[in-house]
Amino acid sequence: MISSLRGTVLAAVGTSIVVEVGGVGLSVSVTPEHALSVRVGDETQLNTALIVREDDLALFGFRTSDELGAFNLLRGVTGVGPKSAMGVLAALTPDDIARAVTEENDSAFRKVSGIGPKTAKLIVLNLAGKLFVTAPQRGAQPVVSTPVSESVSLALQGLGWSEKLARPAAEAAFREASDAEKGNTQAILRRALLLVGSQPVSGGS
Repeated sequence: MISSLRGTVLAAVGTSIVVEVGGVGLSVSVTPEHALSVRVGDETQLNTALIVREDDLALFGFRTSDELGAFNLLRGVTGVGPKSAMGVLAALTPDDIARAVTEENDSAFRKVSGIGPKTAKLIVLNLAGKLFVTAPQRGAQPVVSTPVSESVSLALQGLGWSEKLARPAAEAAFREASDAEKGNTQAILRRALLLVGSQPVSGGS
């Protein structure tokens, strides 16, 4: 069982990243937000779950143990496979999931592509008492957004992408832009659209 890995990011496209570990490139499925947050050439560490099937080995990666724990709990719900569990984590943080379960708010899960009303109710029933909202860390520094990246994030949300994906895409686009582009909202928006272009729009099927 591969429970974690550390290595150099070789590629990050869509919902997967390739991490070189000991000279071997491992393809790891992650959320779109996670893929946007890493840079090729950087070192990364992931908590992982290896899913073994008769005809497939799939590795899923997470930044925190809370995300991995939520993923494993979701997979234990009838009708929720690894891809659907990743879909939930792409739309909701572990705290969001815990809050929705505590409040018996199954509509939060119905918004996720591939999760129907019956499965949404099963998630709430099965995860009751298993997830808890974590207290915010004292002294945690807020994420700093620039006026340009904030405008691009709002523009992406206006086009249908969720804030959870739009904000990191806008920040990644701003970070990777040239000095000449950083003051040009349209240029940053074009870069951000290239990053999220293949990703599902929030509320989609």
